[in-house]
Formats: sequence, C-alpha cells, structure tokens
Amino acid sequence: MKVIIARDYKELSKKASSILASQLILKPESVLGLATGSTPIGTYEELIKLHKQGVISFSSVTTFNLDEYYGLDSNNPNSYSYFMRDKLFNHIDIDNNRVHIPNGLTKDIQKECQAYEKKIIGKGGIDIQLLGIGRNGHIGFNEPDIKFEAITHLVNLDTDTIYANARFFKDVKGVPKKAISMGIKTIMNSKKILLLASGEEKAQIVYDTLYGKITPETPASVLQLHPNLIVIVDKQAAKYL
Repeated sequence: MKVIIARDYKELSKKASSILASQLILKPESVLGLATGSTPIGTYEELIKLHKQGVISFSSVTTFNLDEYYGLDSNNPNSYSYFMRDKLFNHIDIDNNRVHIPNGLTKDIQKECQAYEKKIIGKGGIDIQLLGIGRNGHIGFNEPDIKFEAITHLVNLDTDTIYANARFFKDVKGVPKKAISMGIKTIMNSKKILLLASGEEKAQIVYDTLYGKITPETPASVLQLHPNLIVIVDKQAAKYL
C-alpha cells in the first residue's frame, strides 16, 4: 500500500482529485467506483473545478456507486442518488446513462443486486474505487460481522452507523435501517483503491485498518490484501501511524 499524509482536509481533497484526474486523462473511458458521505465532498469539489478548467472530461466515464439507502426514493434529499447529483453529477459533463446507483426502492433485492454485479462485470470491472471509512471500519455499508459479504447485498445498518448518519437527517429516527451495498469481493476486485480518511475520530480505525489483524470485525482491514491501495489521510487521522 501507499500511504500519503496530507496537512489538512483541503490538501487531502486536492491530492485525491489529482489521482482521479490522472486516471481520466490516461483512460478517458474509465470506470469509477464512487463513495458518498462527508469525506469525498472536497474531492468532488476539486474535480468539478478541474472539469470547468477544461483539464478533465467525464463524457466517456462510467460510474458505480458503493451503496444506497433501502427505502428511499432517488429524489429524496437524503438518498445517495440525490447526493451524487448535488455534489458532482449536476456540475460535470457525465452521461446519465453511464451513472449506476443501486435502486433503493427495488421490489426484488436479489435481482437488483445480481443485476448490479453483472453491470460492473460487463464494463470490465472498476478501474479505481474511491472509499471513505466509517468509525467502526465499514467500507461501503459492509458493517463489522462474523464474515465478509462477497458481492452486492442488502445490509442491516449498525447502531453506530445509524447514529453517525443521523446528522444528515432531521433526527435519528429518520435514518433508514437498511441499505444496498457493494460487497467486499466487489470492492476488492477493483483494479485500484483510493481510501480517504480525515479527522482525529478516524485515527484509531485508520491504524487498525492498515496495521491491525485482518478480520470481518474491521471490514476495511481486508484492504491490506489489495495489490494497489492508496491511502490519503490528513494529519489528524494519521495520529497513530
């Protein structure tokens, strides 16, 4: 793995966007795996700037998002589909037909998950997967468990995750209890992985992820086995490294 320590969140975002921009310059038809949450917002802002400056284009890019809340309509402001449009897609030249996010209102979970996997495989796999990390070590919505879930699946969200995400809702009762998420195998099959972490509250889980035991109880720890992992953390998140 390659670990990059940035001075602060702003530098972290610039470094991450530079890596993603380089991917698009080298391969304009790249398949990107994208993440939501507060951590990648700065990266998306930097990518929008680079696009508006004419440095990069998303016209031939295909995207697959890690996850989506189960039970939320794509137009719900708390859905990840809405988040991605608001934070990135509405500001770049991406073809909406090339944007893929799990359907949170699907009536057939198994069919939705299998179809999502087939679409990823049909595009030749993900070239670079952007990840954040939860305080409990989840990547995507792969929560601590007794086993690694392999492919896209329905997840019961941990109490920690529900409370952490409550800041985006009116109150904790409004946070969905389930989500559709790429599995560990899906993530690990990405050709390159870019993991971002910011803030002192992530310092312990960053250390456990990179140097701790590989265990489903810390889902992100499996990233130690990936052949092309880049980790960017700010100084606060790198406290124990």
